[in-house]
Amino acid sequence: MRIVDVDIIPIALSDPPLRNSWGVHEPVALRSIVRLTTDDGCVGWGETYGGEEILGKLQSAASIVLGEDPAQFNRTRILINNPGVFAAYETAMLDLLGRESGRPVCDVLGGKIRDTVPYSAYLFYKYAGDDEWGEAMSPEQLVAQAETFVERYGFQTLKLKGGVLPPAEEAETMLQLRNRFPDHELRIDPNAIWSVETSIRFAGWVEDLDLEYLEDPAPDLAGMAAVAQATPIPLSTNMVVTAFPHIAPAVEMDAVQVVLGDHHHWGGMLASLQLAKICETFRLGLSQHSNSHTGISLAAMTHWAAAAPNLIYASDTHYPWNEDDDIVAGAPLQFVDGAFPVPTEPGLGVEVDDDRLEAAHDRYLENKAAGRDDVSAMQGRDPSWLPMQPRW
Repeated sequence: MRIVDVDIIPIALSDPPLRNSWGVHEPVALRSIVRLTTDDGCVGWGETYGGEEILGKLQSAASIVLGEDPAQFNRTRILINNPGVFAAYETAMLDLLGRESGRPVCDVLGGKIRDTVPYSAYLFYKYAGDDEWGEAMSPEQLVAQAETFVERYGFQTLKLKGGVLPPAEEAETMLQLRNRFPDHELRIDPNAIWSVETSIRFAGWVEDLDLEYLEDPAPDLAGMAAVAQATPIPLSTNMVVTAFPHIAPAVEMDAVQVVLGDHHHWGGMLASLQLAKICETFRLGLSQHSNSHTGISLAAMTHWAAAAPNLIYASDTHYPWNEDDDIVAGAPLQFVDGAFPVPTEPGLGVEVDDDRLEAAHDRYLENKAAGRDDVSAMQGRDPSWLPMQPRW
């Protein structure tokens, strides 16, 4: 079996005006879709970040993949020499192997540990927009948003994207969420926008709320280590530990207690299983990071989570925010009690709908977005806005 055709398809998903520490989401979220076709007509799919920079790298790597045996992960990884680029191709190659063997990707990865993978509701402060969600710029509005997520999807874990309002207001939001959802897991991620002092102060305010973890409150390893020494709340990260060489200093400094894996960034699902083993070795917790994505990535995230024994936290997902523009057949995909069933069909277990794919590609062409720019989108609403770290 050889790969005889490589297609890189840029797409755009409609995105609400979700706030974060750097600004606000633009009207579209960009993704890149990889389609590999073999000499026997089998098609495999992959997905990764969008924008001109990653598209150029994916296209440059196409000549390496063309003619390759999709089982040759090590050779392809070394030749591509870029974890993020390889990850998109690896997903499509795993999809091909699964389809050809009649086994789901989780079996190709070594077999599943669980039949369903729990996900968390990803709550955002949000401007009013042309969507059903409405404004959410106060603690009360965030609680209402959480109620919708729990009622509609059954999520048992709630994550707030913080770093938007003054920290005291975000602490009040967490308090109101705890009062409304006494039995749910809670976590907050301010994207390293707080100083060490503010992070420690915030941790004190929410210490009695039994947070699952506090994600990236302060910049850099030294800052995280200082916060970790001052609070019993576990600290998690997808910002200061983002590559294998970062793990040793993080462990040495006791800067984080939970690492958020992401196969798109860490070099694929096989590399992410290596990350899982390292976390197990050093007694670090393991969770899963998310960006805006389609059902291709949701399936891939689910297969990896199913095969990682120590991924005990609910995984993040943006999927509900973009589900109406998903490109897979039968979309939107359905969560059951806040979890996604591990696909049992061959490969990733999802099929791409050609009409949906074409519509998403047309949306990309119409918007002419070169890449993600939350700062400029925010400055369109507030010309005085400037990115800064720390902000508080």
